[in-house]
Amino acid sequence: MLTAQQALDHLLSHAKPVAEIESVPMQATLGRVLAESVNSLVDVPPLDNTSMDGYAVRTADTQNPGSVLKIAQRIPAGSVGTELQAGTAARIFTGAPVPPGADAVVMQEDCSNLEGSTDQVQVNIAPAFGQWIRRRGEDLTAGKTALTAGTFLRPQELGVAASAGLTHLNVKRRVKVAAFFTGDELSLPGEPLKPGGIYNSNRDTLLACIKALGCDATDLGIVPDRLDATRAALRQASQDHDLIITSGGVSVGEEDHIKPAVTAEGRLDLWQIAIKPGKPLAFGAVRKSEQANDGEAWFIGLPGNPVSSFVTFLLFVRPFILKLQGREANQTQSYLMRADFDWLKADRRNEFLRVKLNNNGGLDLFPNQSSGVLTSASWGDGLVDCPPNQPIKVGDLVKYIPFDALLK
Repeated sequence: MLTAQQALDHLLSHAKPVAEIESVPMQATLGRVLAESVNSLVDVPPLDNTSMDGYAVRTADTQNPGSVLKIAQRIPAGSVGTELQAGTAARIFTGAPVPPGADAVVMQEDCSNLEGSTDQVQVNIAPAFGQWIRRRGEDLTAGKTALTAGTFLRPQELGVAASAGLTHLNVKRRVKVAAFFTGDELSLPGEPLKPGGIYNSNRDTLLACIKALGCDATDLGIVPDRLDATRAALRQASQDHDLIITSGGVSVGEEDHIKPAVTAEGRLDLWQIAIKPGKPLAFGAVRKSEQANDGEAWFIGLPGNPVSSFVTFLLFVRPFILKLQGREANQTQSYLMRADFDWLKADRRNEFLRVKLNNNGGLDLFPNQSSGVLTSASWGDGLVDCPPNQPIKVGDLVKYIPFDALLK
């Protein structure tokens, strides 16, 4: 069996970013991937401006605390003042341009109005040159890169694009993912359970994960445990999709039809990996038609146990999708954290344990690490990557992967 890293390297070596590019109004680009780097149309800020309410002054006039200056002008945000003359100050408000001649801003808490005077201010400190001034172009410079190709567009990136004066962005088309779920025992919530049956939790978990990554998700439902039905579902899923994801049917039992179905409809490159939970992981491709030049849809088959399905999606499917999107798909973000638990029954496989940060800065272990206990993932906020044959004792430093880093 391949190691987790070998399996991931194998998957990523096949993934190629989608080629199609769309020009989309900026407000509709949330969750999309920028296809081309964009330059700012303007300097941000466009002029030197103040980051505080207070008084714009010349440091030459305020070298000694207690200097008294004449208030010569008032500059609210959205206005432009005139050149500041020696011995004067400008009343100024946050965001307003600093007038020519001024080289510092003194916040109003460090100033006093003289009793009986409305046009004089006492500056109670000696301000430093440039104090509380935001310089022109210190955020963005006109003609320079504002956002780089491959950026996943979150709310903050949309704000940057807006401040750069952009109205449309060229983005990669959304990756199209089809998913179906095998198992005669499965029912959807709201339906009566079959004898010996269970509700299909993987459908909602995996479709939510796919959508969270900004993909178009097609739900092809539950497929009966028959070879002909599985092959038909694969043929349907291969049409107009970049990737097919299945859950269940990837083991080697008599009712597990994924392996022969994918082999008949395309090819299978990878079957099992040395991790726990999630050993049965299938990777290959499905033909779009009998014509060789019509291309293929990638295929990843996940285990049926809900924790195995969830964990293998995060560790393998997510980086594969990121690369299809043109995003960075390198090493998963992780941290060295203190284990506040013992895990002495080390497995020969690479284990991924569900854990939770505690108030003492360490990690607690969910008591039941079964691959069928999905509440362990809901209770936890991340995984511990435990190498093969390595027990963990209280106080050991372990590799912690937060779910937050795996769900975006």
